[in-house]
Amino acid sequence: MVWREDLMRKIAWKHILLLLFFLLLFSAVLAVTTGPASIPVHEALGIILSRVPALNNLVNSTYPNSWETIVLGIRLPRVLLGIFVGMSLAVAGTCMQGLFRNPMADPYILGISSGAALGVAVTLVLEMFIAKAATYYIAPLFAFAGALGAVLVVYNIARVGGFVSVETLLLAGVAVASLFSAFTSILIYAYSKDVMSVLLWLTGSLGAAKWIDVTVVFPTCLASVIVLFLFARDLNGMLLGEETAQHIGIDVEKVKKIILITSSLVTASVVATSGTIGFVGLVVPHVMRLIVGPDHRILIPSSALFGGIFLILCDVIARTVIQVPVAIVTALFGAPFFIYLLWRRKRSM
Repeated sequence: MVWREDLMRKIAWKHILLLLFFLLLFSAVLAVTTGPASIPVHEALGIILSRVPALNNLVNSTYPNSWETIVLGIRLPRVLLGIFVGMSLAVAGTCMQGLFRNPMADPYILGISSGAALGVAVTLVLEMFIAKAATYYIAPLFAFAGALGAVLVVYNIARVGGFVSVETLLLAGVAVASLFSAFTSILIYAYSKDVMSVLLWLTGSLGAAKWIDVTVVFPTCLASVIVLFLFARDLNGMLLGEETAQHIGIDVEKVKKIILITSSLVTASVVATSGTIGFVGLVVPHVMRLIVGPDHRILIPSSALFGGIFLILCDVIARTVIQVPVAIVTALFGAPFFIYLLWRRKRSM
């Protein structure tokens, strides 16, 4: 029975989402308690619950003030920022892969992250003329403009008539990313007062995470995930090809614009707070597609959860094992994976 197979598939999807949710919680607890100063799980939870008005009376544990500073001031905002950044990049990558029908598309490879970084670099120049506090709030706007500009340039270069060549798309992404990165480097070296700290941010790091960063990324992440999820059925239809999608009633051009703009917006907010973290949007959707299949109604939420898990664990490795920015660890996973995808595509051709 077809209906019975659909029911079993829905039950399996719910189990997968529930499992990913608990893995996300476990990863978050692991990240909060792991570091140079190891903090017991019950103490870390007690510190967090002590700040919840309805639950603070239930906390009876005593802990050093330094632990409270470590958990609430350093690790918790870093973990939450990592969750939202991972979710944002994973969902953006999922939708771009569905939009372009290409498993090698993601915000980093297509140059969107580089465009956003150029926008943030422009705000560094503006610090010479306006208050630094003001540039912090306008940085996401400039990052969005740069990200949107990059994706429009790449898409128009790769588009021939109504067809987008995969090879041309990737080459255009690499070229535009390199060009924007060169402009970013010029601005940083010419106008930045603290070149090393800016370069560390540009590499992609969660080390400087603050609560204000969380408040910037969280609403953008939540709104973008909801908007992109609303177009899950349209993305499923576009997997059949643009002409077929139009025949079944999908406004292809409208879907393209909304997905590209939303993906650029969420990528810009990520870059403005944590720099360019690559390959999350490449690896996560591909792994989840192998597990749950190509249906974007389940692929988008599962990729969001796994994106948070992936980036949190990469950050734990980055700060405890090899002590480097998290983007280096994601590249160690993602670059070989990208090479594998290219090799597999070569064999299929």
